[in-house]
Amino acid sequence: MKSNYFLLIVFSVSLSISTLTQPCAHAQAQSNSEASSQSWTATTQEQLPSNQNPTRTSETHTESGGRTLDNQHTENMGMDGHYQPYLDVQKESVKVDANTTRTVQRTFGRDSDGRKTLVQVTEEESRTLPGGEVKVVRTTSDPDANGALQTVQREVLDTRQISPNVQETKSTLFTASPNGGLTPSVQTTDRETKTGDHNIDFRKSTSLPDSNGNWQVSEVREGTVKDDGKDRTKTKEERVLRPGTDGNLSVVERTVSKESENAAGEKRETVATYSTNLPGTPIDDSLHLDQEVTTVHRKADGVQTTQTLVEQRNPAEPSGSLRVTQEAIDIIRPGGAGTTQETQTLQSLDSNGELGVVSVDTRKQNNSPAVHVDIAPAKTPQPAPAH
Repeated sequence: MKSNYFLLIVFSVSLSISTLTQPCAHAQAQSNSEASSQSWTATTQEQLPSNQNPTRTSETHTESGGRTLDNQHTENMGMDGHYQPYLDVQKESVKVDANTTRTVQRTFGRDSDGRKTLVQVTEEESRTLPGGEVKVVRTTSDPDANGALQTVQREVLDTRQISPNVQETKSTLFTASPNGGLTPSVQTTDRETKTGDHNIDFRKSTSLPDSNGNWQVSEVREGTVKDDGKDRTKTKEERVLRPGTDGNLSVVERTVSKESENAAGEKRETVATYSTNLPGTPIDDSLHLDQEVTTVHRKADGVQTTQTLVEQRNPAEPSGSLRVTQEAIDIIRPGGAGTTQETQTLQSLDSNGELGVVSVDTRKQNNSPAVHVDIAPAKTPQPAPAH
């Protein structure tokens, strides 16, 4: 599951509702390009080796006078061999003033007759208060049987600077209660402490309510990020602690990440995960290497290539060495007139223990200059002065 989740992030098929709220792989790969600040359109075609259930997605992004619109339209292949509408996601973000931004995302599906129906609405307001404190309220609503929107989830986040070197974010997630209304279900406290010019300590604590409604810590993630600031190398170590049968927290997982960049601009990231719970072996208190993920970013002659290898233990041979279980390759090539062509290929182990193609996605993006429109209200004509 770890590797599948990781590669889902790297190679999104653009069917997820969260596609418009979090950057996709192609967006991350172009984060340093001018396209990130321009309006654009894109189309993505997914191809599976079996040619079953292919999908295609079209996206548009426009900016106008403090207002940003993102639209995503996904189609899948029907039984008649023709594409038909499947999912639409519309996201609108408006900068109300210098300190407030409101975002509304609407997700539409199709009913049994193919009619477009509202599935979910997510509203978010982010406000920056005097002193730099940031408050975010994110509300999710679903339509009931009569089509009226009912709030099913609300998340409240508060980020503040505790001291010059300490930043803390507290969040509470409220979910629907069987008795009606919303009830707090998850609380997190995320604190980052700057311990040097290039070092940060972090700690995130997650708590859940027990049967009596009292908050109990369910997980703690803590560690250190170090950036030497010289040879472009950054390391991150993280420990995951969860309560055992005695109720005390103990380490169940540890990850060690390292990012580096050479003189040619090649970036390499390795993430090694150690766990007390290995497939095919009894759980013990010792940490064992469970998975390694290596990602390499290269750029030459305008072509960007990202290769990701996932290595895991074979559950049938838990004492053996790691083996490659998945490989993902993302290639972005510049086209004419400001366009880019992207191909995403995902391979995974088949029943014969060989890497086989799982999916191939092709994407074409057309970048156009951002459109800026002055939407300030027109000034009311003033009467001519009396003589």
